[in-house]
Amino acid sequence: MAAPAALQRSVVAPAGRHTASLIFLHGSGDTGQGARAWIKQILNQDMAFQHIKVIYPTAPARPYTPMKGAFSNVWFDRYKICNDCPEHIESIDSMCRGLTDLINDEVKNGIAKSRILIGGFSMGGGMAMHLAFRFHQDLAGVFALSSFLNKDSAVYQALKRNESALPELFQCHGTADNLVLYSWGEETNKMLKSLGVSTSLHTFPNLSHELNRTEIEKLKSWIIKKLPVEAPKANE
Repeated sequence: MAAPAALQRSVVAPAGRHTASLIFLHGSGDTGQGARAWIKQILNQDMAFQHIKVIYPTAPARPYTPMKGAFSNVWFDRYKICNDCPEHIESIDSMCRGLTDLINDEVKNGIAKSRILIGGFSMGGGMAMHLAFRFHQDLAGVFALSSFLNKDSAVYQALKRNESALPELFQCHGTADNLVLYSWGEETNKMLKSLGVSTSLHTFPNLSHELNRTEIEKLKSWIIKKLPVEAPKANE
């Protein structure tokens, strides 16, 4: 079987020395460029850092069952958008391999996995939780904005067998979300906490299935806390 093609990506370079990386996964039907532009519109500037490279990859187009099989840029397929149906594990695991290549590219550039964060919006946050909690538990952390895991998620099954340290989860969700219900995000948070993940859940009253400035500013503060500026080594 041929190796998957490298994911297209939009990159915001750090202003100074690159010592950490952030991977932001867009929601279903969007692109990396679209997610970057959305955040730029909310902040009136790119989400940018002195030392952190921000990478917005684009999911390849694939048939998407909730859209009657029409092609869409999605990280994985779903049987339907609900939290009590089975996961489409074959497509999730296939994309985990593609995103692992993206992580490995950063490691080859000299960035330790403990200096890499991954997360995203909606489906992107769900994808990030699968990737980090099942396959890359040595990442610096995970963020999930308006996201959820299915009730019998493979993530929960993996964590029930796990004994190693886990990345911290930063979660945000609007109470007026009528696509990914707030209760689904809350249940995901409680379940992960019960399985040993250090979690936070930031609630946004009246926010629907979207991002807002307060949320992104909170996320930026958490990113800096998890990936602080490193002092240059003596020989640099």
